[in-house]
Amino acid sequence: MMKRIFQALVLFMIPVLLPAKGQVIERVDPPSWFTGMKNDALQLMVYGREIGSYDVKTDYPGVDVSTLVRTENPNYLFVNLNISDEAVPGIVTLTFTHGRQKLTHSYPLLARPDGPARGFNSSDVIYLLMPDRFANGDTSNDNVAGMTEQADRSKPGGRHGGDLKGIEDHLDYLHMLGVTGIWLNPFLENNQQHSSYHGYSTTDFYKSDPRYGSNDEFKNLVTEAHKRGMKVVMDMIFNHTGSFHWWMKDLPSKDWIHQFDEFTRTNYRASTYMDPYAAESDRMLMEKGWFDVTMPDLNQSNPLVETYLIQTSLWWIAFSDLDGIRMDTYPYPQPDMMSRWAKRVTDEFPGFFIVGEVWYDDPAQISYWAYNKKNSDGYRSNLPSVTDFPVCFATHRAFEGKTNPTDGLSKIYNALSQDYLYPEPLRNVIFLDNHDMTRFYTQTGKSLEAYKLGLSFIMTTRGIPQLYYGTEIVMEGDKSLGDGRLRDDFPGGWPGDARNVFTGTGLTEQEKEALDFTTLILNWRKNKEVIHTGKLKHYIPSDGVYVYFRYDCSESVMVIINANSKENRAISGEKYAGSLEGFTSGTDIISGRKIDDLKSFTIAPQTAMIIELK
Repeated sequence: MMKRIFQALVLFMIPVLLPAKGQVIERVDPPSWFTGMKNDALQLMVYGREIGSYDVKTDYPGVDVSTLVRTENPNYLFVNLNISDEAVPGIVTLTFTHGRQKLTHSYPLLARPDGPARGFNSSDVIYLLMPDRFANGDTSNDNVAGMTEQADRSKPGGRHGGDLKGIEDHLDYLHMLGVTGIWLNPFLENNQQHSSYHGYSTTDFYKSDPRYGSNDEFKNLVTEAHKRGMKVVMDMIFNHTGSFHWWMKDLPSKDWIHQFDEFTRTNYRASTYMDPYAAESDRMLMEKGWFDVTMPDLNQSNPLVETYLIQTSLWWIAFSDLDGIRMDTYPYPQPDMMSRWAKRVTDEFPGFFIVGEVWYDDPAQISYWAYNKKNSDGYRSNLPSVTDFPVCFATHRAFEGKTNPTDGLSKIYNALSQDYLYPEPLRNVIFLDNHDMTRFYTQTGKSLEAYKLGLSFIMTTRGIPQLYYGTEIVMEGDKSLGDGRLRDDFPGGWPGDARNVFTGTGLTEQEKEALDFTTLILNWRKNKEVIHTGKLKHYIPSDGVYVYFRYDCSESVMVIINANSKENRAISGEKYAGSLEGFTSGTDIISGRKIDDLKSFTIAPQTAMIIELK
């Protein structure tokens, strides 16, 4: 009898956990994680009504809850987990308790992809494309319920319907063209009210915009690219988010974003970080000011924000087997945090490729962020690659015909002469144009000859070339007419297009010539190690002619660019004797012309020659 009474008392003393009435966990970021990561730490952002008042436990082998972080917003709880090497893939049950109330969440733990990161290097040519404007492979997702902006191809700044399926459908074209990788402008959810097609106002860091397709469709795109020996670069933005991001109506903390009494724009002066005389107020405005009115500036000095952003990169790399990241507006976030991010990514995935957008026409300012650069102030970015805008702008000046040919070519020579500022200039990403600039063809007076000169240079000088979609058919685009006109639809990407680059239908003779020229140069370059890693020696331009050599212990290539519009130019081998020693003849890979005597020959006006020396 006494035993029964004691058992009843014990049962009465054990609390019975009841499900929370009306309580749900609305969101957990990251949505899943991976075994086999070198860093065993994971921080979950859990969102739900009053979830901040709950405690968390799990009994999954190899997974422990270490600490909980609560903010002033009770609707958030940050759960720090340790995932040991003993953890295996499976479903981790997280139990949330508050008093007698109980919630559970099933959290997927996936296997990390095997093998080292592929990365990018100077053997690659990256094809930059805007998903909304390249090809529409699935018309059923042009308009999606719940997304504020609908498709309208008549608007340069509207959504046009391009998607991930459209890119996948044309990977064979890109492979034929000779590119070895593709860089997608942002494809994450951008549920803004207008101009959402460009993707730079993210509203969900873990979700593909459904008008482009699903996360799994992106993962499949990467897989299909890899089958063709091609790599994939994902565009990311850490500086800001979109004003319609899901958390903007209920921020995790007041300091999650930089807030002012009224809208305050950045001064766009990254030089304030390296300027020894810069006022602190100017540095503050550079880092904390908003990029635009619809782009709230994230506060990377908040350790919760830092961890959240870093984990988004790690998640996408592991989830999709990604090869590279292009980081938008790289100098705008907090510099020390960006340095830690780059190191964390490359430590976790050795060899992984990251290129930071650093938009300055000055090698000194660009090189501050370069890989292994030892700056006088002690800052090291850990950034594997930077965008080489000085070389880009020099190429414009060289071939736009506004100065005499020698002066124009000297812009290129001078830009490259400052490579001493970069510890490893071969890592720089070089390009003729991109999605934010007047297209090179338009910039240089719509001259096919200028395009051929520019492409010949960018594909044979040092660095990692990037080609903007449509450049191969000399698409036009004038920034003064608005950004939308820099990003016109790729011909043939939409059902019913009268002109189709993929089939060659309806193209002009000039477009065909540009496409054939591009295909020839890119496919030749693909297997030319001397262009990938060889040394560079160039000679001061004279008489509108620029000559340089790419060479290594086994091969040498002579590149000649004649920017004169009318005159042939005589090339004297004596002037370049130091680089021609041991060579007597050569073949121009562009024209097929054989040069039997390198001592003296001619080059036609507005022509480039790429001569394999014998």
